Amino acid sequence: QVQLVESGGGLVQAGDSLRLSCAASGRTFSTTVIGWFRQASGKEREFVGRISASGSNTNYADSVKGRFTMSRDNAKNTVYLQMNSLKPEDTAVYYCAAGRWSRGPDDYNYWGQGTQVTVSS
Repeated sequence: QVQLVESGGGLVQAGDSLRLSCAASGRTFSTTVIGWFRQASGKEREFVGRISASGSNTNYADSVKGRFTMSRDNAKNTVYLQMNSLKPEDTAVYYCAAGRWSRGPDDYNYWGQGTQVTVSS
């Protein structure tokens, strides 16, 4: 079992950067795929990116490709989401999740509580 806690959200201006962290507990973290998802008010949860257990493979949604970067430090049981050139449309609650190598939220079994990111224009 994996427990996840996100942090690092906040209010920023368009063009700014933020780094989100996803801290995990559990012995299986280093063998687990981690995904980031986001949910804007009134919209469905959408895929942002995923990182393989080793960190060697990443995959991103087209809407964030080239601006967002995922990394992980398995020694610290932490995954990071570096978000650059933020846009107002990036405003959402961001969640990290543990599961399978998939873009679908249903393939992730464990979820954090989410952290709010608000980008003002």
